[in-house]
Amino acid sequence: MTSHSSKDSTARERLRAARAEQERRDRRRKRLFVAITAVAVLAAGTGVGVAVQTHRAASDKPYAAPAHSSGPDGTVIVYGKPDAKATLQVYEDFRCPICASLEHSAGSTIQQLADQGKYRIEYHFGAFLDGNLGGHGSRTALNAAGAALNESAAKFKAFHDVLYANQPEESNDGFADTDTLLALAAKVPGLKTAAFTKAVRDQTYEPWVQKVSDAFYRSDVTGTPTVKLNGKTLEVVKQDGQTVTGAEFSTLVDQALGS
Repeated sequence: MTSHSSKDSTARERLRAARAEQERRDRRRKRLFVAITAVAVLAAGTGVGVAVQTHRAASDKPYAAPAHSSGPDGTVIVYGKPDAKATLQVYEDFRCPICASLEHSAGSTIQQLADQGKYRIEYHFGAFLDGNLGGHGSRTALNAAGAALNESAAKFKAFHDVLYANQPEESNDGFADTDTLLALAAKVPGLKTAAFTKAVRDQTYEPWVQKVSDAFYRSDVTGTPTVKLNGKTLEVVKQDGQTVTGAEFSTLVDQALGS
């Protein structure tokens, strides 16, 4: 939807500025991660053991990946038909305002194409906005998303959509509150089981959250949202800072698939 109002213009400028700042900070953090990793590799080559702590102290909880997770260490969340010939990789952070904007503008179409078998979706999550903005809402929301995935991929997807529909301002660490997350989970029929509630309150999947976040940093992605179809990046944020509509997203998909 195009608007010429000053309010919408300001919102577009804010989205564009937020994305630019987010990408700048993420590139800097990624360079640091690569540099630390290189030092560790060099030290290991000389027979010196080095413990590298890149993000957060290791949890004392036992590692457990949610049921229905995929990929190395269960760090990938898959939604859609397993026999789909194409793969849509979506990189997000639950506190990312532009991720929410994309969900609002094209989310229903993204899901619809997956449900039709055009592709299957692989979700990859970062938690860098906790470091950039302070707090731990990205991580706490991701732990809750893991608890939803443990119920089913469909429950995860529904909860994912509810989180973005109710995302606080990025400066407000609202997702750090487990009561808030549980209240939002109640919007997904059948999700708020005793097991789900316990996993959210106890942060059961905290070690998994760390592995998911680490996998994000090892990727070539430097900002969110990033969307790739069979490895080809789709430009889901336009020059004016707005995210694509559902129709525009469908066109990007058709162009990438050559259909």
